[in-house]
Amino acid sequence: MLDARKRFGTGGGLFSRLAAPGFHRILDRIDAGLDHGTFEGQLPDGTTRIVGGRGEGPTARITLHSWKSLLRLVSSGSIGWYRAWELGEWESPDMVNVFDLFTRNREGLKDTGRAGGIFKLIAKARHSGRKNDKMRARQNIQYHYDLGNDFYALWLDKTMSYSSALFDGGTSLEEAQSNKVRAIAERLDTQPGDAVLEIGCGWGYLSGTLARDHGLKVTGISLSDEQTQWAREHHAEAGFLIQDYRDVDGQFDAIASVEMVEAVGQKYWPEFLDAIVRNLKPGGRAAIQYISIADDIFEQYAASADFIQTYIFPGGMLLSESRFRALAEERGLQWADQQNFGPDYAETLKIWRERFDAVVEQGKLPAGFDEHFVRLWRYYLTYCEGGFRGGGIDVGQVTLIKD
Repeated sequence: MLDARKRFGTGGGLFSRLAAPGFHRILDRIDAGLDHGTFEGQLPDGTTRIVGGRGEGPTARITLHSWKSLLRLVSSGSIGWYRAWELGEWESPDMVNVFDLFTRNREGLKDTGRAGGIFKLIAKARHSGRKNDKMRARQNIQYHYDLGNDFYALWLDKTMSYSSALFDGGTSLEEAQSNKVRAIAERLDTQPGDAVLEIGCGWGYLSGTLARDHGLKVTGISLSDEQTQWAREHHAEAGFLIQDYRDVDGQFDAIASVEMVEAVGQKYWPEFLDAIVRNLKPGGRAAIQYISIADDIFEQYAASADFIQTYIFPGGMLLSESRFRALAEERGLQWADQQNFGPDYAETLKIWRERFDAVVEQGKLPAGFDEHFVRLWRYYLTYCEGGFRGGGIDVGQVTLIKD
């Protein structure tokens, strides 16, 4: 029996010869929508094809070992494209550029590369089963964040910050994370002795810094056992609780939340904002750092589930700035001093990926993290970096002021 990859992946098989025109039509669709940048493709039949090249943008080299990779892309979107990569059906030495190009050309490509039909319904149904009600929210958080403190400590910087840094010139990652915390502190505009709540405190760096350097009474909440344990051990200046944001009932002078709202889900945005209104004193400020997806593709994004939601952050949902802002303002929260810094997140992800790869190369990963996991996480970090470089996703800070 002939090897399956040979029969379906090279130019020599009957399937490839008969189906090639159809696959070229898929490439035609991609070509028509690619207004910025270029794909240089080596095809399964041994030919080379240039797609795009009409406008400025990065160039990505890609080798399609199997036509099935295109079938997975057009039927299952980013989930299918990852699956094809994992199966060896395509590869590229320019992975960041591949994802940059797809994101940068989102308007022209439209639904090309998004799940459709039954695949869209299946992805959406699976994602809906992971909704962030009180029962599942903790499970979803632990799925990602309780991989182990030993794992994250190997490739995050010393602050254990797992959110975008804020670079200023040639600062190191650790310095850039300190810049981010400083920016959050300035937004809070607190006085020594003020009570502050951090929703989604991670490993405690922000809460600890606010308590230690600003003299604040800080309570950090999380649903991750591993993160809370680390925070209590390394930032004793603050107090840390394992608690759902919906269960907090107190009065705080200020509230901070850094890249936690993406774990809430669109259905629960109103409850998240209600918690801020309920727990924030009149005139108080909430400093929010959030990841958003471009409004021009939010409807398509929200209608299904992508690679990140399926494999990395169950229950997650990037914000639509316009929709989230409208909900905040309906609740009497003034939206002030918005600052977006997507390129800084791309740089943060690049550094994380380089550090992660170095750890793998040195054989330092804890036991249990196999090659499949390594490839998944390398793909994840690259996928996100390309998204920020292409402008389809962004990161921002905003101050919400309670009237």
